Amino acid sequence: MAGAGLGFSSSFSAQGRATAGFMVRIPVPLLKRWQLKFAGLNGIFRIRVAGCGVSSTRLYNCGSCTAEERVSVDMERYKEAFWRRMAMAGLKPHHSIAVGVSGGPDSMALCLLTAAWKTDGPYAASQSDGYVDGLLAIIVDHRLRAESKEEAHIVSRRVSKMGIRCEIAECNWSDGRPKQGHLQEAARDMRYQIFQKVCIQHQIDVLLIAHHADDQAELLILRLSRGSGVLGLAGMAFASQFFSTSTVLHNEGSNNKGLLLVRPLLHFSKEDMYKICQASNQDWVEDPTNRSPAYARNRIRMSLGNLSSYTFQSEIQELISSCRKTRAYVEHISNELIDQAVTIMDQQGYAVIDLMVLSPSKVPDMCLSKFIALVLQFVSQKHRTVRGATSKRLLDYVRTFPCKTSFTVAGCYLCPSPGSRGTKLLVCCSVNCPLPSTIEVNNSDFDREPKQYPSMLDEIIAEGKSYVDQFVPDVVDVKFLDMTCQSVLAEAKRIGIISESTHNNITLLERNETKYFKPENKVHLEQEIIENPSTSASESELLHPGKACYFMDRFMVTWNERPLSYCSYLVIDHRTAAEVRYMAESDWLYLAKLARCKNLHDLVPQRTDADSEVEQIAGKRKQSLEYMQLSAIKSLQSLKSIPVAARRSLPVLVNHEGILLTIPSIGFQCCPCLIVSCAFRPRFPLGGGHSSFL
Repeated sequence: MAGAGLGFSSSFSAQGRATAGFMVRIPVPLLKRWQLKFAGLNGIFRIRVAGCGVSSTRLYNCGSCTAEERVSVDMERYKEAFWRRMAMAGLKPHHSIAVGVSGGPDSMALCLLTAAWKTDGPYAASQSDGYVDGLLAIIVDHRLRAESKEEAHIVSRRVSKMGIRCEIAECNWSDGRPKQGHLQEAARDMRYQIFQKVCIQHQIDVLLIAHHADDQAELLILRLSRGSGVLGLAGMAFASQFFSTSTVLHNEGSNNKGLLLVRPLLHFSKEDMYKICQASNQDWVEDPTNRSPAYARNRIRMSLGNLSSYTFQSEIQELISSCRKTRAYVEHISNELIDQAVTIMDQQGYAVIDLMVLSPSKVPDMCLSKFIALVLQFVSQKHRTVRGATSKRLLDYVRTFPCKTSFTVAGCYLCPSPGSRGTKLLVCCSVNCPLPSTIEVNNSDFDREPKQYPSMLDEIIAEGKSYVDQFVPDVVDVKFLDMTCQSVLAEAKRIGIISESTHNNITLLERNETKYFKPENKVHLEQEIIENPSTSASESELLHPGKACYFMDRFMVTWNERPLSYCSYLVIDHRTAAEVRYMAESDWLYLAKLARCKNLHDLVPQRTDADSEVEQIAGKRKQSLEYMQLSAIKSLQSLKSIPVAARRSLPVLVNHEGILLTIPSIGFQCCPCLIVSCAFRPRFPLGGGHSSFL
């Protein structure tokens, strides 16, 4: 699987093309497994034993082949197929693109095809200093092995010879090396964070990844063993938006369009990867950590390797294709329902679903579940899967018309929208969400316009969507609507997508992998969703003048620094940090008291001042208290238009004494010199962004 290894192989042979023989020390079981795989390849292999407590052998392949073998590979056919897939993603040669490179045959083949696509044809990209313009290879050194740095530089030199600029990025494991059981997952997460960071630095909107058809087959078996639904069995998206987990802040909030992740090789096989590299006389490396049976994907990959008949391979791909058609249909219907039935209140960050327009009783379960999941994910800005009994209760709740009760699920609170008589459903963020995260910026960031660079992402996505819309299947062509993973296999056999033999083999692979999935390791999703560790409204973040925080991944709260005068009885100056927390019922009760209070000195606690200061500040104190009261009166009017349930997720600022300073969403502030703004800036859009399962 491209990029799935934890670094690169530990040794390379630059002289492999000139040498006909090779010298190795290979354990007998591995020798039997590899001798067919590498039969006919000309090259030098260096094998060494690596530690980690268990002796293991690392294979390093330079992937050369004879001239006769290269001629037999029809590169034009591969190029045509690649060109077609890039067009379906909305990509053109002049677009700036990054490629994730591990050095294996998958990513090296991707580099070869991408460089050719960039430089061939009438719209070819120009070249400067021997490199293709608008093309960057990103090599991640995971720093999990001593030799990884050297290896990354060797891969960089190989890719540079193709005319592709390279950047090597190192992983910084601030919490130490990941535990063995989570090593691959941690490495993957870190890798994608680095991909995203480098792309932002180079103003690149598109990242190509070398996942291929064999990876999809592995994922199918893995997800079957985990009890995934049909949407999960559809595998990896051909193209999807990947949104930043660390939003760049500026004075107008974040504009996070994300990164477009494209997998143009999903219709290519692993064998195709080898052939492309061989035809181009391109060296690659094999990472033997991908053969360790300690990891699920490796076990499945080796098992699938024993079932390499054309019939099995073609039928499993046809099964995946049918699941992808189902997913494409479900996503199309879900997005249509969002456009028709959902209204987002941009300032407060909650949603209203029109149940009469939605007509949930007429929507298939799978489509309705996907629709609700997309709305919940947008409002909470958290990806939480709702499964099992909780999913059924949620569907029953949404289908109950008119709506009369409330429901808490996946970080959201659902209830009838006020004044709708149950015909509309209010969806707001529950205060029982994970702790907020804060990102600070320098004061100077608010004094200049945010840096912008020309982005073609909208144009690319629009072009890609035009292809997606052409291939949306009709409901009669959707084979697996509202089916479980087990019924999918049975139905696929019944209608002839897979044969009895393929069905039995898939079932056997699934059962073998399920044995490794220990029940105690399963996440009890229903309990997690219902009984998620709560954070009360008192949990908060600190905000300093001139800085900003991203509250609950939803609100951009910005405190513009300016000289602060004496603010009534409140202690605020340039050294003071305010506490940002949820709005509580006590806050709007405080506003109500403030609005009708005749003697504000009884409501607002007094500061103790030196006698010499009393006369000097007496006038300002009176003006400040009057300003507070007027601000409270106006804010209460604004608050009336916000449902009580939605109020609880609004950010407020209080000082160290707990005194309310400002509720920026409704315009309340204790002093005219306290300028705090709040804008709803979700990390990802409603619908989760563009995705294509072509």
